[in-house]
Amino acid sequence: MLSTLPPLETDPLWELIRLFKEDKRDHKIDLVIGVYRDESGQTPVFDIVQKAEHWLANNAQSKAYKPLSGNAQFNHHMGQFLLSPDKASAAHHCTIQTVGGTGALRVLGDFIHRLSPNATVWNTDPGYINHQPIMEAAGLRVNHFRWQQKEGVLDIESCFSDLIDAHRGDILLLHGCCHNPSGIDPTFAQWQALATFCKNTGVIPLIDMAYQGFGDGPETDAAGLRWLVSQLDLVLIASSCSKNMGLYCERTGAATIVTKDTAQQPSVRVLLEHIARVNYSMPPDHGAAVAAFVFNHPEQWTAELTKCRLRILTIRQQLGSTLKALGASAELCALAKQKGMFSLLPFSAAQMQQLQEKHAIYGTSNGRINIAGLQTHQIRTLANALIDISQWGNHNNANQQTA
Repeated sequence: MLSTLPPLETDPLWELIRLFKEDKRDHKIDLVIGVYRDESGQTPVFDIVQKAEHWLANNAQSKAYKPLSGNAQFNHHMGQFLLSPDKASAAHHCTIQTVGGTGALRVLGDFIHRLSPNATVWNTDPGYINHQPIMEAAGLRVNHFRWQQKEGVLDIESCFSDLIDAHRGDILLLHGCCHNPSGIDPTFAQWQALATFCKNTGVIPLIDMAYQGFGDGPETDAAGLRWLVSQLDLVLIASSCSKNMGLYCERTGAATIVTKDTAQQPSVRVLLEHIARVNYSMPPDHGAAVAAFVFNHPEQWTAELTKCRLRILTIRQQLGSTLKALGASAELCALAKQKGMFSLLPFSAAQMQQLQEKHAIYGTSNGRINIAGLQTHQIRTLANALIDISQWGNHNNANQQTA
């Protein structure tokens, strides 16, 4: 069997992390992995999460198997967090716990393939590095549409121009907020335009809500998603507690299907459970139990989440103002206007390699950097390096044109 094993490349993200760890330079900066870090450079455990874990340990709840849908209390809270605290909305959504947001994406990919195997998934370009592989692994075809900035906002006309061939039953894969990797989010008016597009074409939105609370706050971050739900007959949602509760390694996520046809909900749940059963049987309970406890203590959690969000915002604004003061290009200064943990540098893969080799600053080859991984004392170092690499790229391009 193993004689037919093909040569495979290692995952590029984890390869970069390995290279960073092996780099001996003291001034190196890791902007690769998508985790929040505090001013000390650590990814903290929320105080409310520690409180939840102490409570769970002291109450010694049973470790017996849970239902295929996972932790029912967690599912209830996730539905309300995503859609609204209005209890009436619960009748219109089916939520099951999954193995992280990635597990939710795969479960929903399998769900789509079971019911509409010829559907095309339309994915943003640039997009989250794992979206396309997950959807293709589920047997779905993936096409792309441009996701770029124009005059400080999302260039929605380019989106619609590229989606001209999207047909009824196709899937529009969007980030609910804090677009990864670009940091470019739609305005509310643009969310309304996207809803109208889906309504007119019959395209079904699949919203990846991995960063709710990291943009403008939980409610504002969900505004676009909630508008889609209010306007359309069917919306699919993959969500995660990795970022907004710091439960990264607990793999705590959910797959949600919202439909106005409430009679279909029992069948929807059974199919989701069947898909989960053959993938991982049931999700681990610890992270979901922690999250359920956290949802029941919203004031402390919201305060800690706000602290994280404001720190990211401050770092982003300081980086933007430093770049502007140093005379950086408008493209680089635009980083200040973006949202969430990530931004996409206007750099080629060669420039990102130069950033790594010359300045010991690590980002992904497509230009993504994790703003939430930056410390205050590193801001000026990063700004100078970005300007240097930008000028190197311009000089290198000029030499190639001359040649």
